[in-house]
Parts: sequence; structure tokens; C-alpha cells
Amino acid sequence: MMPPLRVLSIFGTRPEAVKMAPVVQALARTPQVESMVCVTAQHRQMLDQVLDLFGITPDVDLDLMRPDQSLAETTAAIFTHLDPVLADLKPDWILVQGDTTTVASAALLAYYRRIRVGHVEAGLRTNDKWQPFPEEINRRVAGVIADLH
Repeated sequence: MMPPLRVLSIFGTRPEAVKMAPVVQALARTPQVESMVCVTAQHRQMLDQVLDLFGITPDVDLDLMRPDQSLAETTAAIFTHLDPVLADLKPDWILVQGDTTTVASAALLAYYRRIRVGHVEAGLRTNDKWQPFPEEINRRVAGVIADLH
């Protein structure tokens, strides 16, 4: 018998949680999958409402956001706090959704650790790297790295 596939779903905003909730719930019902959830909490209060609504309890809550945090500070915090989680949990796959800083950072970290990436949905592409900023580049980064779209 094969060991279960270890899948870590990573998200941080309310829209990501809304779109990932059915995926997380389906994975939790799949015996061949060990499903784990990590949240960065880019939108703490709104994220918690969605988690409660869908009955999802994160395995890891990084709680990274601080007042007036820059994109660089957010990215650095995700890199600093998510990398040890990936090292510890050793997922076979991570799943990300959308075009946020969490998505781009998590995809890049997974790539560095040779973990496969599933990009559930990227949003509408503009093909203008400056519009919307920084979402267009975030989705492109994740798209290049993703093993499954």
C-alpha cells in the first residue's frame, strides 16, 4: 500500500479561502491524501470568518501581517516563516490559488525545495506586468513554477 500523498494548501486572503475551501474539504475526504492547511493571514479577520464558515482549522497559522507592511516585508516574512514549515511537513505538493504575494512566495519556496506546485486558479491576465500591481507578476511567477494548473 502506498503512503498517502501529502498536500499542503497555502492561502492568506478571504478570496483565496473561499475558492480553496471546497478543494480543502474534498482533499480531507480522500483517504489517499494527507491534507494540511497553512494560512499566512494576509487578511486576518476576513480570513477567519471564511475558515469558520467552512469549518477549516489550519494546521499552521503564520499570522504574518503587520500594520503598514510593505510588499517586500510581506514577502520576506513569508519566506522566513513558510520555509521551515515546508522543511518540517515535507509535502509532496502545495496548492495555491490566485495572484497574491502569498501565492508567488509559496510557489517559489516550493520550487526551491523541489516540491510540486498546483496553481488552482490565477485570475484574469492582463499581459501588462504593471497592471494590476503586483498581482500580474505574482500570477506569472506562480504560473511558470506550477506543475499543474
